[in-house]
Amino acid sequence: MIKPHIKLFFIITLAVILVQGCYGNYTKITELPKANLVASNCRAIKHPLGETCVPVKPQRIIALDETSMEVLLALDLKPVAATQPNIAGSIIPKLGKKAEGIISLGKESQPNIEKMVQLSPDLILGFSLSEETYHLFSQIAPTVTLDYIQTGWKDSLSQIAEITGKSEKAQKLLEQYQQRVQALRIVINNQPTKTTVSISRFYAGKQVPEFRTKYSFPGSLITEVGIPLPDMQNQLNTNENQPLVSVSLERLELLEADILFVALDPSAEDAFKKYHNSQLWQNLNVVKNNRVYIVDSSYWIFGNILAANAILDDLFKYLVNNS
Repeated sequence: MIKPHIKLFFIITLAVILVQGCYGNYTKITELPKANLVASNCRAIKHPLGETCVPVKPQRIIALDETSMEVLLALDLKPVAATQPNIAGSIIPKLGKKAEGIISLGKESQPNIEKMVQLSPDLILGFSLSEETYHLFSQIAPTVTLDYIQTGWKDSLSQIAEITGKSEKAQKLLEQYQQRVQALRIVINNQPTKTTVSISRFYAGKQVPEFRTKYSFPGSLITEVGIPLPDMQNQLNTNENQPLVSVSLERLELLEADILFVALDPSAEDAFKKYHNSQLWQNLNVVKNNRVYIVDSSYWIFGNILAANAILDDLFKYLVNNS
């Protein structure tokens, strides 16, 4: 998600100034949405940073992160452009033709402001914007920001559906998802013993890996289908604002479970190899039992309805078909 920081503020401010100088029609472009959005053509939407008059049927939406992009695609609203994650993998290859044609605006932390202006959006949508970023983007088009809560992804889906007039579609998506959850839960409950699952993420570079808690996006999903996380992890994590706990090489026992999903960021293979080649890793029972599965951080770490269904696909594959 886009995080507020001073560097981003100055980059965006500079970009806006440059665009104003390079494009004589900039004022017309940025003022046109506001001038045309009369009361009959837009609805007032309240959000954490204020109230925005949003077109009744937005046609040219810019998604400021892949999570909001994912929601829009699920609602059959292809955004004209979106940013890419700063560190995690991009979910776009996973989505195939559904995401074809979406223009890249660069990384979440440094979106291409000039390109955003040129695209003449009628709505800009994203999670966790700072006040400075919100006000700058609002000069380009009506902008709405939502709080990002990893365990509250269903609420986020419903909120974006309400904003874009797709509430009925969102309800249908959630019903279909719950049917899949129930089907998997039945299989899990019929197993003779409970299978514990651990979720780890490995970064590129020297950043220490982690396990994801029940307060994370994947952890909440695992819990919803009735799969327990390891007791040791639950004992370490009692804070609902803590979606992850770092795991040093000396504390690898924290990853122990019946099944371990390892979510790799792009270029994280070397960091994973360092752990994988250690004797401590080789001593884990989950490793000895060959129940470690490499998965993609593009949908296992953050996401919404499409990512949730992709995780369910993996759970059916590894917990049901391989059991």
